[in-house]
Amino acid sequence: MNDCCQWADGDLIIVCHLQPKASRSEFAGLHGDAIKIRIQAPPVDGKANAELTKFLARQFGVSKSSVAIISGELNRHKRVRIARPAQIPDAVRELLPH
Repeated sequence: MNDCCQWADGDLIIVCHLQPKASRSEFAGLHGDAIKIRIQAPPVDGKANAELTKFLARQFGVSKSSVAIISGELNRHKRVRIARPAQIPDAVRELLPH
Protein backbone atom coordinates (compact mmCIF):
# COMPACT_ATOMS: atom_id res chain seq x y z
CA MET A 1 0.00 0.00 0.00
CA ASN A 2 1.14 3.54 -0.74
CA ASP A 3 -0.10 6.96 0.37
CA CYS A 4 -0.65 8.11 -3.22
CA CYS A 5 -4.28 6.88 -3.30
CA GLN A 6 -7.08 7.15 -0.78
CA TRP A 7 -10.85 6.91 -0.70
CA ALA A 8 -12.94 9.86 0.51
CA ASP A 9 -16.72 9.36 0.62
CA GLY A 10 -16.77 7.15 -2.49
CA ASP A 11 -14.40 9.42 -4.41
CA LEU A 12 -10.79 8.53 -5.10
CA ILE A 13 -8.04 11.04 -4.29
CA ILE A 14 -4.75 10.40 -6.07
CA VAL A 15 -1.44 12.19 -5.73
CA CYS A 16 0.31 12.32 -9.08
CA HIS A 17 3.54 13.56 -10.56
CA LEU A 18 3.26 14.64 -14.20
CA GLN A 19 5.82 14.26 -16.93
CA PRO A 20 4.55 16.49 -19.76
CA LYS A 21 5.54 16.23 -23.43
CA ALA A 22 5.73 12.42 -23.34
CA SER A 23 5.34 10.29 -26.45
CA ARG A 24 1.97 9.06 -25.11
CA SER A 25 -0.23 9.48 -22.05
CA GLU A 26 0.15 6.59 -19.58
CA PHE A 27 0.71 5.55 -15.98
CA ALA A 28 4.44 5.10 -15.34
CA GLY A 29 4.76 3.59 -11.85
CA LEU A 30 5.63 5.51 -8.72
CA HIS A 31 7.59 8.72 -8.21
CA GLY A 32 8.23 9.00 -4.48
CA ASP A 33 4.82 9.20 -2.79
CA ALA A 34 2.96 9.87 -6.07
CA ILE A 35 1.79 8.00 -9.14
CA LYS A 36 3.87 9.08 -12.11
CA ILE A 37 1.74 9.92 -15.13
CA ARG A 38 3.24 10.69 -18.51
CA ILE A 39 1.15 13.22 -20.43
CA GLN A 40 1.47 13.84 -24.14
CA ALA A 41 0.54 17.54 -23.96
CA PRO A 42 3.06 20.31 -23.17
CA PRO A 43 2.78 22.31 -19.92
CA VAL A 44 1.56 25.43 -21.74
CA ASP A 45 -1.78 27.27 -21.43
CA GLY A 46 -3.32 24.52 -19.28
CA LYS A 47 -2.90 21.87 -22.00
CA ALA A 48 -1.23 19.36 -19.67
CA ASN A 49 -4.00 19.75 -17.07
CA ALA A 50 -6.67 19.30 -19.75
CA GLU A 51 -4.91 16.18 -21.06
CA LEU A 52 -4.54 14.83 -17.50
CA THR A 53 -8.27 15.31 -16.88
CA LYS A 54 -9.16 13.61 -20.16
CA PHE A 55 -6.71 10.73 -19.56
CA LEU A 56 -7.94 10.07 -16.00
CA ALA A 57 -11.60 10.28 -17.02
CA ARG A 58 -10.98 7.66 -19.72
CA GLN A 59 -8.97 5.39 -17.38
CA PHE A 60 -11.51 5.52 -14.54
CA GLY A 61 -14.63 5.36 -16.73
CA VAL A 62 -16.07 8.73 -15.69
CA SER A 63 -16.88 12.01 -17.43
CA LYS A 64 -14.26 14.77 -17.57
CA SER A 65 -16.39 16.81 -15.16
CA SER A 66 -15.94 14.04 -12.56
CA VAL A 67 -12.18 14.66 -12.46
CA ALA A 68 -11.01 17.71 -10.50
CA ILE A 69 -7.50 18.95 -9.77
CA ILE A 70 -7.77 19.94 -6.11
CA SER A 71 -4.20 21.17 -5.66
CA GLY A 72 -1.11 21.76 -7.76
CA GLU A 73 -2.82 23.37 -10.74
CA LEU A 74 0.45 25.06 -11.80
CA ASN A 75 2.80 22.34 -10.57
CA ARG A 76 3.92 18.87 -11.71
CA HIS A 77 2.87 17.48 -8.31
CA LYS A 78 -0.95 17.41 -8.10
CA ARG A 79 -3.81 16.04 -6.03
CA VAL A 80 -6.77 14.93 -8.11
CA ARG A 81 -10.27 13.86 -7.05
CA ILE A 82 -12.12 11.31 -9.19
CA ALA A 83 -15.80 11.26 -8.32
CA ARG A 84 -17.24 7.76 -7.98
CA PRO A 85 -14.88 5.93 -10.39
CA ALA A 86 -16.66 3.29 -12.49
CA GLN A 87 -13.47 1.25 -12.94
CA ILE A 88 -9.99 1.15 -11.45
CA PRO A 89 -7.01 0.75 -13.81
CA ASP A 90 -4.61 -2.08 -12.92
CA ALA A 91 -1.76 0.42 -12.44
CA VAL A 92 -3.74 2.04 -9.60
CA ARG A 93 -5.57 -0.98 -8.14
CA GLU A 94 -2.45 -2.41 -6.46
CA LEU A 95 -1.79 0.94 -4.75
CA LEU A 96 -5.23 1.29 -3.16
CA PRO A 97 -5.79 0.73 0.54
CA HIS A 98 -7.93 -2.37 1.11
